[in-house]
Amino acid sequence: MSSIAKSLLQSVKHGRAACLRSSSAHSGKQRFRRLVLGIETSCDDTGAAVVDEAGCVLGEALHCQKDVHLQTGGIIPVVAQQLHRENIEQVVQEALRASGVSVAELAAVATTVKPGLALSLGVGLQYSRSLVNRHQKPFIPIHHMEAHALTIRLTHHLEFPFLVLLISGGHCLLAVAQGVSNFLLLGQSIDIAPGDMLDKVARRLSLKKHPECHSMAGGKAIEHLAQTGSQELLTFRLPMQHYRNCNFSFSGLQNLVNNAIVQKEKEEGIQEGEILSCVKDVAAAVQHAVAVHII
Repeated sequence: MSSIAKSLLQSVKHGRAACLRSSSAHSGKQRFRRLVLGIETSCDDTGAAVVDEAGCVLGEALHCQKDVHLQTGGIIPVVAQQLHRENIEQVVQEALRASGVSVAELAAVATTVKPGLALSLGVGLQYSRSLVNRHQKPFIPIHHMEAHALTIRLTHHLEFPFLVLLISGGHCLLAVAQGVSNFLLLGQSIDIAPGDMLDKVARRLSLKKHPECHSMAGGKAIEHLAQTGSQELLTFRLPMQHYRNCNFSFSGLQNLVNNAIVQKEKEEGIQEGEILSCVKDVAAAVQHAVAVHII
């Protein structure tokens, strides 16, 4: 994948220059809409959309892999890669059809290049390489955390600078968005992300066996059970309290939670893999600790 990424990234300057030439060629004439095809394969969903320069989504399509990965208790990279390969052509064509736009009308193709699962990213990069070479279109590499940070500007009138908190299964960071591709990183997780931690806690609690949670991903199961639980059953020491910075840490908190689960299992006389009678209270306490740390 690295060779593909390098060749695509080397084309960025050429692509931007082409866009500038195209724009200058139309100066003094009626302004035209520049349309971009966006492709996203950073993790377990294959997504595509056609967007104009005003931020209007003209057409989009998505193939979700959630049901497949629920069966294995988490995302398996080689499985995600194969599903992307099987669906990317269909998803892109569906987005183009929904927008009523042909590839020839596109000003550029924008694709996630980082961060994410390397095998999943590789599928989107390979497909994009073929597309831009075949149709001679500029390529725009996208850092998908920067894209998340800027998404608010698609739906709200928001001027720079603004503070942004990004939380996901793979990331937790705090930054100041100063402009497009201009971010001041204030802090980030020094180990795992909160979503990753919650998924691991859900697996340790065997929430797949819980009648209310068998079809839910780990973090969602924790959230669901926490709604009817009491956070007062357990109190966890919050991470990073003695560090005067904006970083986060969740691996130590996960260890504290695991130890608490072991203790509760001993108290109830059950084995790992069985459901605690106080599982809703544990979920509430865990979610509360994560939220307070982030706050």
